[in-house]
Amino acid sequence: MKDLKHLIFFENLLQEAQNPLVSEAIEEGQKALGYNCFYIPEPLMNLPGCFSSRLRAPRCSSTDIASYYMTTRTCPYVRSILERAIEGGYNYLSALLGVEACASMERMEDHFFLINPVKHDGFFVTHIDAPMKGDQTNLDYYKAELQRKVLQPLQEKLGVDTSEEALRGAVERHNELCRVITAIGDYRREANPRITGYEFHVIQLVSQVCPHDKILPYLKETLEELKTREPEPKFPFRARVVLAGAEVDDPEFTKLIESCGAMVVADRYCFGSFPGREEIQIREGESAFDAICRHYLAVSQCARFMDGEKIEGRTAEIERLCKEFGADGIIYENMKFCEFWSYEKVLQSYIFTNEKNIPTCTIEKEYALGASGQLRTRFQAFIESLEIKKIQGGKSV
Repeated sequence: MKDLKHLIFFENLLQEAQNPLVSEAIEEGQKALGYNCFYIPEPLMNLPGCFSSRLRAPRCSSTDIASYYMTTRTCPYVRSILERAIEGGYNYLSALLGVEACASMERMEDHFFLINPVKHDGFFVTHIDAPMKGDQTNLDYYKAELQRKVLQPLQEKLGVDTSEEALRGAVERHNELCRVITAIGDYRREANPRITGYEFHVIQLVSQVCPHDKILPYLKETLEELKTREPEPKFPFRARVVLAGAEVDDPEFTKLIESCGAMVVADRYCFGSFPGREEIQIREGESAFDAICRHYLAVSQCARFMDGEKIEGRTAEIERLCKEFGADGIIYENMKFCEFWSYEKVLQSYIFTNEKNIPTCTIEKEYALGASGQLRTRFQAFIESLEIKKIQGGKSV
């Protein structure tokens, strides 16, 4: 296929947390708000005068200093974020809006406060206690946490407009971005897609780490380009897979899978678009803030949710993606030392393999893409098993 016009530009934007679009927005007087987790709704960080910046640590090869504070037996993602902060990589931030999603993430966010690695006047840290169920009681608690620990500090410390009008405007802008990303991602449904999983991964990531008003024109132009893009004469992959699990913020991981012969047709992982790029509907008589909280709690697929309805919902969501995107199997990953996703990975692997008859490959990985030779071997063997299953008429192997 012909290369996408802005792909190299998008790839370059992912090389540093403070990329050129971030710097441009800050020079114009906007405040950068960092976050690590889906539990912090994007619209609340994209109110007038500020923008969301989901934190990554691209090309982080060592976490020696962060490991001194957190030990080597904690999540490599959070250690990499702390390491990059100590290196000065997040000095552009005005705030870190954190989540007590797990003990490791909370500990990392505490160090943003305790050792003060971000050198920015007025920088502050706050983190919410995220709910573990999706019922009304937990929704009320979630709303109270976001009101007290996100909206209130933004208003008091940064002077951000948190009015109903401002929130509705943020929802409208968020929905516009979601429509564009969803339309781009829907091309992966095609029998012979005109976009690869790697390309979509890059596009999804830049929509999370760049100011929305800065990146949206490029995304719209890319969508128009895709409408007339000619796919390869023949489907260039041997299989189609759904990639599910924890943090995957390195497009090279998706590229590794696709270089082994399987196209990643759906991204159900942290930093992915399922969930993340669904439009927020404000119901009649409902405030924008209530709609945002209800939406995020309802669509979240976090493994932290322990109630049966949410667990079954995670299974149903991946099964839906497999059917709608024509996936032949699932690759389930978890970050090393991640308790929630390691348990989830084992449970879902059993369910999909033994009850749903959907082949599933499970892996555990570091944050940095190391040991790629071992991963390549695992992926190649899994893809070969998918081909054998097709030859045998859909029977499990």
